[in-house]
Amino acid sequence: MTPPPEAPPFPDSLCHRCAAPPRYVQSRTTTFILCPLLPGKYPPQPVRACALFTPKPPQTPPVPR
Repeated sequence: MTPPPEAPPFPDSLCHRCAAPPRYVQSRTTTFILCPLLPGKYPPQPVRACALFTPKPPQTPPVPR
């Protein structure tokens, strides 16, 4: 998985909240989001609806010992 840039592009895009982790591809001037469910596809951003979208499970903080 490619980590998102410091400030993800199109912050309201569903891609950032999808369980299928997107791959961030940076050029000199912009960042593209590659969907792993649609190999070779860079969906037009921001993605507001997607038939393949599955929300990430909620993150739980680590339990202190």
